Amino acid sequence: MLPDAVESPETVTSMPSEFPPGQGSSGRHLPGHIAAALAGAGGRTDSAGQPWAGRSLEGSDGAIHNFEDDDGTPDPGYSTAVASLIAGTGSESKVVEALSTARVFVPIVAQLAEEAVGQHHLSVDKQADMALVTLTAADGRRALPVFTSTAALAAWSSEARPVAVYAARAALSAVAEGAELLVVDPGAELTFVVRRPAVWALAQQHPWVPAYEDPNLATIMEEGLSQARAVRRMELRPGNGIAAQTKSGISVGGGGAGPELSIVLYLEEGLDASAVQALVAGLNTAWSENVMFGERVDSIDLKLRRAAP
Repeated sequence: MLPDAVESPETVTSMPSEFPPGQGSSGRHLPGHIAAALAGAGGRTDSAGQPWAGRSLEGSDGAIHNFEDDDGTPDPGYSTAVASLIAGTGSESKVVEALSTARVFVPIVAQLAEEAVGQHHLSVDKQADMALVTLTAADGRRALPVFTSTAALAAWSSEARPVAVYAARAALSAVAEGAELLVVDPGAELTFVVRRPAVWALAQQHPWVPAYEDPNLATIMEEGLSQARAVRRMELRPGNGIAAQTKSGISVGGGGAGPELSIVLYLEEGLDASAVQALVAGLNTAWSENVMFGERVDSIDLKLRRAAP
């Protein structure tokens, strides 16, 4: 069962690499004639007549790829951070911090790219691509699902195949595909949603500070109040949207997909409705034009209060 934040599945043709952060690969698809030759392979020699016997894909150190000895179980650091979050002793920033060095599995599916007519006028697959699976969140945004274990992925979909990548690489792929959210372990005991600012931080391998704990963000927002004299005071609090719930019904203070920043403005007495609307519109414009605000805030919940006399 998918949570509200991850509703409709769709696919996009992009496949992440299995290289660690800071490295890369060509990411090129095989040319059609080579793919066809491989599809029809099975003999003792390749298409040039060279024998397959004795060939090895291993590098000089004997390792084929970075996750050769991976047993498919969750990253211990991430599991510990999630357990602490559920117990009420952790935080979503610690979960994202653990995720920044974790290996995850990205689901991919085969997608028919070209079809041909074979013998007896029957349709046959001529070319197929491997495609990332993406989801559509409840607010219409695109989300990339990732899984901390092969068991979690298999429970979610029997058709998708796991590709092991570092979470930072998965975040980079999400950004490249226009996905604003990472959804970790959809359908598991805790589905943890990584919101856009944290996805960007992961992709750039930078530390992530939640908007409601960011002193630099608070400073620039306070500066934006210089022209709003009717605002006597402002408070930044964790938004109700950060809350998530486990499948067993435990409320968790992190991993939700909703507004993560609650802005409370304390206004002076005597403002009518039009003055309040103009004030809020002006602040929204000022904040939206600020680069730091745009990078570090995903969504807000604005509350207005009457300042104490």
